[in-house]
Amino acid sequence: MNETSASRGGARPGRGGRPPEGQPVVDRAFALLGAFDSDHRALSLADLAHRSGIPRSSALRLARSLVRAGALERLGDGRFVVGLRLLETASLAPRGHGLRAVAMPFMDDLFHVTRQHVLLAVRDQSEALLVERLSARDASPVRYRVGGRLPLTSTGVGLVLLAFAPAAVQDHAVAAYQPGNGDDDVLSPADLRRALAEVRRGDYAFGRQSHPWRLSTVAAPVRDGHDVVAALSVVAPTSGFPDAGYGPAVRATARAISRRLSQDGGRAIPLTHSDARR
Repeated sequence: MNETSASRGGARPGRGGRPPEGQPVVDRAFALLGAFDSDHRALSLADLAHRSGIPRSSALRLARSLVRAGALERLGDGRFVVGLRLLETASLAPRGHGLRAVAMPFMDDLFHVTRQHVLLAVRDQSEALLVERLSARDASPVRYRVGGRLPLTSTGVGLVLLAFAPAAVQDHAVAAYQPGNGDDDVLSPADLRRALAEVRRGDYAFGRQSHPWRLSTVAAPVRDGHDVVAALSVVAPTSGFPDAGYGPAVRATARAISRRLSQDGGRAIPLTHSDARR
């Protein structure tokens, strides 16, 4: 189960070409902000223009406007970085920090029991977005980060989120599925369809991968009332995984977070509007 394959950068759709004529300013602004990732935290104007696909003169005007708004900051060497204003705004996201605030005490307990990687993710259209991760210093290597994206079809949290997603989202994922460095047992679209059905029956996902490391994961849904709003997982070395008792611990923790969300009157908003943008 390729929990290690979260996005670490690379071109996003639309990079490398001029924006469509008449593209709204807000779309270009988000394209500019989307040029940053974990491997490109500080960008020159030339890099901003290249990675966003926006002409250099327009990129400069937009970047200056975003600096004035606090969404970008400029370093002494002229490069741009993401500004604190975005962190301030993002802290209000109910499916991000609001959910995290409820889940963290329970995740911390699970972390101290397992001493492995504990992940909390939500679905954003056709990807999983990592909201929080707790990791032991000596845990197995991973390549994901908070705020990074993971594939729905080849990660434990992704399979849980996909299994409870709208039918149209599932159908699209199954039709487009190509085996890669994901779950060793999901080798075809038919395998993926069966895996999703098993997740719904058992209310959890279990997976394993051989490359680039031998890892296994177990994940369970987090609910706000009847809606699945997030997925919780533990990722650990495959050796000894079946005997470690991670499954019951993850499921119990996910249920505890779900109860607290319901008691608090709901802190997470189910994904509906962004699905409509597909």
